[in-house]
Amino acid sequence: MSSRPAPLIPPRVRAVLVRVPLLVPVVRFVRRVFARDRNLLIALIGLALVIGFLAAEVSTGWFSPSLLILVTLVGGLQLRLRSLVKLLVGVGAALAYVAATLGAGRVGLGLTVTIVCTAVLAVLMARTRGKLGVQGLRGDAMLLELRDRLRSQGELPALPKDWGGKVVLKQAGGSSFGGDFLVSMRDGDSVEIALVDVSGKGVDAGTRALLLSGTFGGLLGSVADFLPACNAYLHRQRGDEGFVTAVHVRLDLATGDYTITSAGHPPVVKFDAGTGNWQVASAKGVVLGVVPDLHCEPDSGTLRKGDALLLYTDGLIEQPGRDIDAGLDRLLGEAERLLPSGFRDGARALVNAMASGHNDDCALVLIWRP
Repeated sequence: MSSRPAPLIPPRVRAVLVRVPLLVPVVRFVRRVFARDRNLLIALIGLALVIGFLAAEVSTGWFSPSLLILVTLVGGLQLRLRSLVKLLVGVGAALAYVAATLGAGRVGLGLTVTIVCTAVLAVLMARTRGKLGVQGLRGDAMLLELRDRLRSQGELPALPKDWGGKVVLKQAGGSSFGGDFLVSMRDGDSVEIALVDVSGKGVDAGTRALLLSGTFGGLLGSVADFLPACNAYLHRQRGDEGFVTAVHVRLDLATGDYTITSAGHPPVVKFDAGTGNWQVASAKGVVLGVVPDLHCEPDSGTLRKGDALLLYTDGLIEQPGRDIDAGLDRLLGEAERLLPSGFRDGARALVNAMASGHNDDCALVLIWRP
């Protein structure tokens, strides 16, 4: 299946233009002429030659050779690699004509180096799009759509008024993709939440997280034993791509009863409003994909008025050179700051406080019963 090139005119702009009767033929002509790679190539080569001719014969002030940089950039964003090479030949011919007519000194070494660097960048962009099998900016649009899908999937389902929930995801380096993700679903009064941590951080772990988020999201709510099903899937995959940890919570909104299962994930902590203390859950298990049959030791309990459950990934408590238990103690100490301002406002502050000073993916999920 051949991929369609990205539209030259954005849909929203085109929708406005077509409302003007006199502009309708112009919009249709531009869309028809530049619909094909060959037509755009011919137009860009012609533009490059015209710029070179006018710069040499009329004025470099009005028609600067630096405009060839913009032509090269447009070609790098829109053309296939083979067409781009032809365009670069045309740009080179136009630049050579200017240099031959006005002298090499009028072109300048700086402009020549800039155009060469722009050409190299354009070739790299065209090669990347060629490997993806897309043209124009459709590759970036696909990544943006995947990012938006991952973010929407990582949102908690709508909860009743007598329940509250907050999700905070912070990826390494400020990236839109990372190795920590959340999948959740609600069926009546039953809510299931799974927080997953893929080894690695940032964009390096983001591609695998995108794949697993779709798989785990399909399994969640479809199987009785969620983590064993995820483990069976990962164990069937070949190759060593690192470990995956996860924690799964099944919550009954009517009664507040919950069950926690964990696979190599940092322990869930519960806030007990009766005592005012944070308690560490006992659920534990082996990381996913290591053994063929996963055995988990679940933990269960009941959330009453004022209680809360806190799920998080190891990026929130791990720091180089420090024991993970020390990080957990610090998390519980910082969690005390949630109480004066409330859980909803304190969740983001807790992540910022714990994640300051190190660069790693981290995630936090907080569910409470006001």
